Amino acid sequence: MDAALPAAEEGDEVRRCRSLLDSLSDAAAGAQCFRGRWSAVAAAVSRLSVALDDLASLPSNPLAADLLRSLAQTLSPTLALALLCRSPDPPAARLRTQSDIAAASAALYQLAADADLLLRSGALVDLPSPPPESAGGSNRKEPVRAEARCLVTRLQIGSSSSRIAALGSLLDLLREDDKNVVVAAGQGVVQALVRLLDSVAGAASCHEAREKAAAAIATISTVQSCRHLLVAEGPPLLHHLSRVLESEGGAAKEKACAALQTLTLNRDNAVVIGSRGGIAALLEICRAGTPSAQAAAAAVLKNLATVQDLRQNFLEENGVPVLISVLASGTPLAQENAVGCLCNLSAGEESQSIKLSIFKEGALECLKNYWEAGDRGEYQNLEPGIGLLRNLSSFRYIAEIIATAGFLPRIITALESNKPGTRTEAARAIAELGLVVGRTRKEFEDAVPRLVLMLEAKAAEEKEAAARALASLMSVPGYQRLLRREEKGIVNVVQLLDPLVHSLDKKYAIAVLVTISQSRKCRKQIVAAGACGYLQRLAALEVDGAKKLLENLGRGKILGVFPRT
Repeated sequence: MDAALPAAEEGDEVRRCRSLLDSLSDAAAGAQCFRGRWSAVAAAVSRLSVALDDLASLPSNPLAADLLRSLAQTLSPTLALALLCRSPDPPAARLRTQSDIAAASAALYQLAADADLLLRSGALVDLPSPPPESAGGSNRKEPVRAEARCLVTRLQIGSSSSRIAALGSLLDLLREDDKNVVVAAGQGVVQALVRLLDSVAGAASCHEAREKAAAAIATISTVQSCRHLLVAEGPPLLHHLSRVLESEGGAAKEKACAALQTLTLNRDNAVVIGSRGGIAALLEICRAGTPSAQAAAAAVLKNLATVQDLRQNFLEENGVPVLISVLASGTPLAQENAVGCLCNLSAGEESQSIKLSIFKEGALECLKNYWEAGDRGEYQNLEPGIGLLRNLSSFRYIAEIIATAGFLPRIITALESNKPGTRTEAARAIAELGLVVGRTRKEFEDAVPRLVLMLEAKAAEEKEAAARALASLMSVPGYQRLLRREEKGIVNVVQLLDPLVHSLDKKYAIAVLVTISQSRKCRKQIVAAGACGYLQRLAALEVDGAKKLLENLGRGKILGVFPRT
């Protein structure tokens, strides 16, 4: 921040500016050439004269000193130009003179707007001061709030160099503490950053301002409680970040990607970025960016890939080979984001062509290497990789290759992961693979006891995934026997029928019990576990399969032997 002038010197600067304003007002009124343009200058001078009176009544401070210096530097040449135009004969360089008057008028209007902003913002009467050494957390907020308000004002006034300096100070403040981010956000820093990006949108030389603004937005996006402020800015902010992706250097692109990771979690924002060329720009970063930029770009692409309408864009931009390349040779984080993107791209029955493309590009081999890195002790998040295998398994041919290529034991082992998401995704993959290759693969035997244990999980999503996997395996008599042997196998499945658990789809548990209820012994165990009471209520609610299972359990007068619960 520029240093404040001593009070005496600032008073001299005010008097100098007032004298220049008075002289310019007279000269503009007396101009004989280009009178229309000089009337606009006179209007700006009038606004500045009023603002100067207000500024003179306030204490000395750096922001006012900077404005006064800029004003004096603009008024002197403008006054000389006005005096030149007092002659009835226009100057020889007519077009240049008109251009100079227009530039002077624009500069004076901008200074008037800056003065109005300074006076409205309160920054001139609430300058930050260092907190006392003994100040607690609550006292620390006040100087941070004052400093943030001052920086927000500086982002909107002055020259490009002064705004860039303000950006640097803002970044230091934001990076110091997440609490500072919250305080600065409350002072309107997000809106100020967007306005700053608006002001430099057409300036090719202001890449430093765009880079630092993108870095500030990325820092704000890491604080959960402030993300809604970024989302609220909508298309204007997305437009500026897209420009950074397309035209700026590597560091700026990485920061823009970091901000977009949060913003594109919102579907509407993802559509805006994906439909305005963002996919091509992000893929280019994945192809030729720095390792950290690749990871950030792949994370944004992962979000975009969740939107069905954007998936065709990935094919048109030849995105699958690029993502496979990142999966093959990127950093662990880049690999995780790339495989997550491929998983999202291949989700659903509508993505068959993408699934084939992913398979043909060698995804399975890369995925095997990715998994083996985890075996060597390197950190790897297996959840998106297992999800990709599940999606590809909708093709029987690919499912057979997955089963014979050594993935199946790894997926079954993942059922014992300490991460609920990984366990859930592994169970879903087994459900898909079990329907296709379950009769031919003995490895699934190891899955049954682990799936039974997952039925006791806290999360309904994990329970449902385990029930679905068991349902896909129960068509094989050998797996039925394994379920019956498990001490809590039937009991755990029956507990899923409880109508009070609304977040759980009952059809998978019903499917398991319908299959094993062909055995009289199993029917007794199912009734003893309390299934009849649950099923009567489910049948009354017309839940699919409940009535049929209830009828199965009624064979041999079992309902009369065992009390209903």
